[in-house]
Amino acid sequence: MEIKDLKSLVQYNPEKMAKIPVFSSDKMFFDLYALLPGQAQKVHAHEGSDKVYYVLEGEVVVRIGEEEALLVPGMAALARSGEAHGVRNESASPALLLVVMAPRP
Repeated sequence: MEIKDLKSLVQYNPEKMAKIPVFSSDKMFFDLYALLPGQAQKVHAHEGSDKVYYVLEGEVVVRIGEEEALLVPGMAALARSGEAHGVRNESASPALLLVVMAPRP
C-alpha cells in the first residue's frame, strides 16, 4: 500500500511553479502544483488525456478552452482531452492544487 503525507511534500520554488509528483503509474499521475503569487502553468493541451485541478489552498484562475474561472479551496475544474488549459496565481498568497491526469500522456 502506498500512503503519502502530502503536506510534507509541499515545496514552493521562487523561480517557477512547482510540480510535485505524489503517485504515478502507466495509466495516470497525481501531483501537487505549488504556485507562488504571479506564477502560472502555460496554457497547453493533451490529446487523449483528461486533467482535473482541485484547489487545496489559496486561489487560482483556471483557463479551459476560452473560459476562465476563479477557483478557491474545495473547487475543482475539468479539462477534457484536447482542451487547452492552464492555471495561474494572481493573488497575493501561495496556492496549492491537487492535479490528476488520466490516462497518463
